[in-house]
Amino acid sequence: MSDEANPPLRQPTVKAGPNVDFSRSESVSDEVLVVLAGLVEGGQDDDETCLTLDALTRLLSRDDKSNPPVGEELAPLIDADCFDTLAAYLDMRQGDSIRGHATMTLSAYLKASGEQGLHFLTRFFKDKVQKGTYDDFIIAFSVAACTFPVIPDVSAELFLSPGFVYGLGPLMKRKWKSKKVEQACLDMLNVACMHGACREAIQKYCTEWLEEIVVEAPKAIDDLHKSERYAVVEDGPLQQRLHTPAVRNLAAVILAKLQAVPSAPADSKEKIQPAVTNVDELTDIFNQYLSTSDESLHKGSIEGLAYASLQPVVKEKIANDPAFLKSILHVLETNPPKSSTTYGGLSILVNLTTYLPSLTEEQKRITQLKAYANASRPSHEADPLNSDAHVAARCTAVFKAEAIPVLVSHSVQGSLASLKLIVQILLSISRSSELRGRIAQQGGVKLLLHAYNQFPETDQNAKRTTAHALARILISTNPIHIFGGSNPHPLNQAIRPLISLLSDDPTAEIRDLLPAFEALLALTNLASVDNDARDPIIRDGWSSIDELLLSNNTLVTRASVELVCNLMESPTGVAKFADGSKQASNRLHILLALADSEDLATRRAAGGALASLTQWDTAVTAILGRERGVAILLKLCKEDEEDLRHRGVVCVSNMLNAPGDGGEKATTKVKEADGIEALKECARKSRSQEVLEITVEALQKLLGDSGTKSLQLAAAA
Repeated sequence: MSDEANPPLRQPTVKAGPNVDFSRSESVSDEVLVVLAGLVEGGQDDDETCLTLDALTRLLSRDDKSNPPVGEELAPLIDADCFDTLAAYLDMRQGDSIRGHATMTLSAYLKASGEQGLHFLTRFFKDKVQKGTYDDFIIAFSVAACTFPVIPDVSAELFLSPGFVYGLGPLMKRKWKSKKVEQACLDMLNVACMHGACREAIQKYCTEWLEEIVVEAPKAIDDLHKSERYAVVEDGPLQQRLHTPAVRNLAAVILAKLQAVPSAPADSKEKIQPAVTNVDELTDIFNQYLSTSDESLHKGSIEGLAYASLQPVVKEKIANDPAFLKSILHVLETNPPKSSTTYGGLSILVNLTTYLPSLTEEQKRITQLKAYANASRPSHEADPLNSDAHVAARCTAVFKAEAIPVLVSHSVQGSLASLKLIVQILLSISRSSELRGRIAQQGGVKLLLHAYNQFPETDQNAKRTTAHALARILISTNPIHIFGGSNPHPLNQAIRPLISLLSDDPTAEIRDLLPAFEALLALTNLASVDNDARDPIIRDGWSSIDELLLSNNTLVTRASVELVCNLMESPTGVAKFADGSKQASNRLHILLALADSEDLATRRAAGGALASLTQWDTAVTAILGRERGVAILLKLCKEDEEDLRHRGVVCVSNMLNAPGDGGEKATTKVKEADGIEALKECARKSRSQEVLEITVEALQKLLGDSGTKSLQLAAAA
């Protein structure tokens, strides 16, 4: 037979489970129909079902218009009955993996189908609710729980259908009810809390029976043996009040969300049910479930605490209970890096450790006005438990609970969203200078360098937060210990993140100088190592350093000058002041002015920089060319502080000993500026042998042989 009589079989574009037969599919459209048939037939194990769902997801996600058909053209192949089949895979009684894959499939379908898909979803949900059997309720609630994150506005519209939320109360209070209905309903309410209008409806109509679930489970029943408990259930009267731990835990999570996020404005005319169970009691419930060996309860408890810990009283409760904090960290440590439980655990630590932002006077006034305008709500800013002292204590508690190694382990394979939280936690903990060295020892610097490279350039906020945390740690640690030896991370990897902080944050309305200040201190520390560190700082950061030298903030100016002082150990740094250019002349003028600053520490740093500069003849020539250059150096020699006199006399000595005619000109200038008397005063004030020796040598240079007797008298004095 010829090849034309037996054409090769067409290869499918996707892979599906074994019950899906692509042998007769002649097009992509046929593949969709075959996959749908496989899903309708069912009978596969979970992995095979997920594979088939993934096949349909990929088909509906086709978007290459040069290779039709695309998803929008395939979506009409799914009719109302097929949609019902897909929706059934979202049933809470399905395995978690199937529900996850089915959610992705339904999301792809709703995106591709447009209005038709929304119509099918609305019809499906309303039909199930209207039928009102327990099975229908379970499926309807399950579908709503899965679609809320995908299409929140449409899901909210269904949720807020007239009478729906109100009707949940009578359903949940039935004397005889399905535990699965209860669980499915709570799953739906839990995700619906993300929508403001839905949250208000839940608080208005559901708070009472949610409270009953949490607080009215009789302890007598909890204490019964299993056999006795079944007897009570069969007897009937306490059926509605006997809730599983999973249900009670989930109800507590919903109540925590309702209390964490205010739902209605203060002047609302709608009556909102008051919460009977306060957040402190909910926290105790979560703590109780975290301490059990039932890991299925841990996820809900962590989610609830992520919201409850927004409250200052809960922050303190967790931080002051080492066992509680350890339980949270244990759950965090034992869950996968890319999981909702991990994200929730990290959120708790963020809530515990985050400091309130420092406000300007104008911002404080605006905050007060808002508080007056909405007086019924408590001001978290005014809560003493949010003070810096309390936050610092909580940061220490988190550190002592050995959180850093857990954060380091999760930073490697975690999501970018989780990595942001980890960086935020480190930024807060590293505010305490006593902890910085130990953070570095436990891998904090390595973590932050990794995070900085992971965040995209488009996310400057995350990169700046990472760089700021890195700066804080590098202020107080020896760079040799961190980057020396066999460490795979060279020191210059830390320079670029630190330099990025010297520029303004483009997203901030008001400039915060703290990151720049702490970056300057960290760079100063790095610049103390060698020229391999100094030269990249000069190359990449000099323009920013130039600007910060002229800052109106004394601390920033001082830190800038201290950095310049260390950079003067490099010839590249010296050239910035002494290469003969106009820019260099201007910089030298600024440095001399800073040596005459009112701030002692600024004068000391500027004097140190000039002491290094004056070792170079080009710098000496430049100083002699400034009108008050010599006078400022001599003024340093007469300071009351020994360190300042030391710097001043080194500068003068370097200038007097400059090669060529530079030294001769310096001698003349110093004499004309009454330098001999200034040096004599320096000798009288100084108690340091080194300072005295340099001063005597300088005087000898000025006085020559004829002044030996006067020099001896000055030294004796």
